Amino acid sequence: MNPFAYQRATAPDAAIHAVTAPGAKFLGGGTNLIDLMKDEVEHPSLLIDITHLDLAQVAATPTGGLLIGALVRNSDLANHELVKTNYPLLSEALLSGASPQLRNMATTGGNLLQRTRCYYFTDVAFPACNKRKPGSGCAAINGFNRIHAILGQSDHGATSPETCIATNPSDMNVAMAALGATVHVQGPKGKRSIPFADFHRLPGNTPQLDTNLKPDELILSVELPPAKFAKNSHYLKARDRNSYAFALVSVAAGLEMNGSTIKSAGLALGGVAHKPWRSIEAEKSLTGATPGPEAFKKVADIALTGAKGYEHNAFKVELAKQSIIRALTVAAQGVQA
Repeated sequence: MNPFAYQRATAPDAAIHAVTAPGAKFLGGGTNLIDLMKDEVEHPSLLIDITHLDLAQVAATPTGGLLIGALVRNSDLANHELVKTNYPLLSEALLSGASPQLRNMATTGGNLLQRTRCYYFTDVAFPACNKRKPGSGCAAINGFNRIHAILGQSDHGATSPETCIATNPSDMNVAMAALGATVHVQGPKGKRSIPFADFHRLPGNTPQLDTNLKPDELILSVELPPAKFAKNSHYLKARDRNSYAFALVSVAAGLEMNGSTIKSAGLALGGVAHKPWRSIEAEKSLTGATPGPEAFKKVADIALTGAKGYEHNAFKVELAKQSIIRALTVAAQGVQA
């Protein structure tokens, strides 16, 4: 690990001022950043410890939603009574991620910024990775791409500086996408709010960038709208083993029912794209539909429109479709108390 300086911040303004130093990064739970520093992927010159900022609360909002501080631990959030009662989809997603020890350290803000687990990004022995070393190419295109993207990727060949087929690894992000969250941040010019759909990026021609957060901005909180899917939701995670594994495909599904028909829906996929993949068209197709195999198959086909697999991950297209059908079927049956 390279040498670095350490500084503790006790107020957001001071933290934001400190992070303007060249090579500075915020340190929260550290469950991702420290690993990447040990692997020589990240080389911050200054770590600004933000764990003493007053950002660890979960509270109901005046409009009936929920405000989650950036430093709320994943385990605390998953087991918070308001989350279990009103947003069981988020609780399920959080508890399916990582290990109990990691969930006790990982924070909401850090989880938003969790970086890809692409082998060619995390192992510096591979010289070609546009995300780690912009302009170097993409070794995953012709490599072992079992865990990689099938939607929204940039694919111009292995040597193109724009190619990237990495995926976002977070379970929490998938649930928050389906729930329509908003991220509140603060920078030198003040505060702003970013709709969750705009927070993470597709690779485009800048695959090294994961989010639209500016380098000198601090995540303050995530706001969830009033709960619509408390009674009918499900998080499904397909992975190679039952514990401590990232999703091959995950589905966050929520249904708002009006009698026997669907009033509205939230649907997002994980493990398939550079960002949580939410299909508004698929959600709209469920409005007014009667829950069942026919409606859910139609939704799955819409959500996977344009999907493209590679040598080792072409199976994800059908896996994602079947996972959507299964997640919606379970959601329609209702959340078990």
